[in-house]
Amino acid sequence: MRRLRLGLPKGSLQEATVNIFQKAGFFISLSERSYFPSVDDEEIDLVLFRAQEIPRYVEEGVIDAGISGKDWIMESNAEVEEIVELRYSKRSFRPVRWVLAVNEGSEIRSVKDLEGKRICTELVEVTRRYLSREKVRAKVEFSWGATEVKPPLLADAIVEATETGESLRANNLRVIETLLESTPRLIANKIAYRDEWKRKKIKSIALLLEGAIFAMQRVGLKMNVPAQALEQVLKLLPALKKPTISSLSEKNWFAIETVVEEKVAREIIPRLKQAGAEGIIEYSLNKVIL
Repeated sequence: MRRLRLGLPKGSLQEATVNIFQKAGFFISLSERSYFPSVDDEEIDLVLFRAQEIPRYVEEGVIDAGISGKDWIMESNAEVEEIVELRYSKRSFRPVRWVLAVNEGSEIRSVKDLEGKRICTELVEVTRRYLSREKVRAKVEFSWGATEVKPPLLADAIVEATETGESLRANNLRVIETLLESTPRLIANKIAYRDEWKRKKIKSIALLLEGAIFAMQRVGLKMNVPAQALEQVLKLLPALKKPTISSLSEKNWFAIETVVEEKVAREIIPRLKQAGAEGIIEYSLNKVIL
């Protein structure tokens, strides 16, 4: 039996990634001490790597495909096939921002003020390329962690990833500029992706993951609507394309079904009720394939 070697990110993205795979229909079993999770798909071999390492391992063919952030693909400058963008992060569905930040009391106001200064970051190569574009000469040092606490004593500025900005504010840091926004990507080795079986398998995984992520932000709505209220109810309903409308056995009544963003559902359900809809049901979704 042919098998696909797939790398998943260990660390901050691990839990969110496993949850999305399970939503997509892949049950993954993790052991605390093992880097080789099991999955209920006999055609997939999973391995856990740090997200920073995955682009290089994919490029070198250690694994056929993997999930890593756009930031680490850019940092490693890896030559890989980007199959699909997966818009999720550790806490939300927002991109992670890599920002240039300084201590709140710093006199540094722009990147130009960093001439001859010291910057600490994990994203060393991306930061150096950014400074080169800005024609600023500064010393960029790799940070082994706790980057937010380094200004102003150990560094004049940092380049750090943030999702909500909470850690930056907690450490009295001020953002000067955003260098890039990053989301996870499913990437593949270029040679492996030319293999017909592997390409088909990778595309199938991509389709299911996209469908799971799309569904996680949406809910299904069902309701019964009398004919006289149909037009008004339809005006209230956003939909992927158009709501599904079918006639009920009771004359002059219709059943409507649609998919909406979860935050929209809480806003429109009371309005749907007021417009004449009855028997309104909200239900969760596993996958939505567009």
